[in-house]
Amino acid sequence: MLSQLLVLFGFFALILISIYWINSAVRLFDRLIADGQTALVFLELSALTLPKVVIRVLPFASFAAAIYVTNRLSNDSELVVVQATGYSPFRLARPVLSFGVIVFLMGSVLTQFLVPVSERQMAEREDAIARNVSSQLLTEGTFLHPTDGITFFIREISPDGTLRDVFLSDRRDPAAPQTFTAAQAYLLNTAESGEDPRPQLVMVNGLSQMVQQPGSRLFTTHFADFTYDISGLLQRDEKGLTNFRYMSTLTILSDPAEAARLAGTSVGRVLEEAHGRFSDALLCLATAMIGFAAMMQGSFSRFGMWRQIGLAMVLLVVVKGLEGMVTGPLRDNPTLWGLMYVPTLAGLMISTALLWFATRTRHPRRRRQAEAGA
Repeated sequence: MLSQLLVLFGFFALILISIYWINSAVRLFDRLIADGQTALVFLELSALTLPKVVIRVLPFASFAAAIYVTNRLSNDSELVVVQATGYSPFRLARPVLSFGVIVFLMGSVLTQFLVPVSERQMAEREDAIARNVSSQLLTEGTFLHPTDGITFFIREISPDGTLRDVFLSDRRDPAAPQTFTAAQAYLLNTAESGEDPRPQLVMVNGLSQMVQQPGSRLFTTHFADFTYDISGLLQRDEKGLTNFRYMSTLTILSDPAEAARLAGTSVGRVLEEAHGRFSDALLCLATAMIGFAAMMQGSFSRFGMWRQIGLAMVLLVVVKGLEGMVTGPLRDNPTLWGLMYVPTLAGLMISTALLWFATRTRHPRRRRQAEAGA
């Protein structure tokens, strides 16, 4: 049974990961291609999103595997035969419990190590992309808006790097908007070695127009060459690498107040992240047990186990609903960090109660005989 659970778990996990990953990859593709990035950059960043996608689908994959295996054993009458030999629902649940522990360990590796590392690397890569002027500004035939109030256009980029027919509109100061047009332009980096890039746009043979308020007076200036500092136009992620999602769990739990100060957020948020890494992995165990325990309700029926499957799905929705309800109080009061484990504990308690109920109702004749003899 354990081997079947692992095989079906891998199958359902692969299907769910593909669905989630494609959905996120499409949004990432639109954003990167719009910024002029290559397909190689897209593949790199989409690969870094996989650990987070995997941890999202693990509870659903373990739940689906438990449902499918139990239903197949029931349809093949294997479950009835095993129960006739004296196996109780609690004893039959041992392989499911072992399976849940294995998935829990897999989820722990993801939440404690792979997800923080991948998110940190993705932040570093996105920061490097934000520093790359060519990815944000060197796009032919498209009006670009690198920041609020700025519009940039290049008609053509020649093979030698010359920008032809350049248009730059700077409306960040409403009292004095400026517009620059040039027949040619060049991008130069004036930063010293080891410094952040400081790109300068050198425009040749162009026109500068400025409208001054009040009075809406237009001033025009023809120039042979003009240098415009565009380093301030490039968008850059200011979060840095102090985001609490990149920190290790040990760092957060050892000093939550300091972690919150470095990340610029509340103590409740960092404790939610730290304990959420444990609860997300434990939830895989709870969902597997819920799926199996719900399928053990009732007796064999030729019409299938649709009622049991429906019950399992309702219980899964309840547990996931609890998961969304506990985050608000924890953010307001960090001392309530134990609430993060309520969904998992509720799932395990529900599955235990269902297995006990299945044990009580599995052999009613024996129970009545025992009560009569007493």
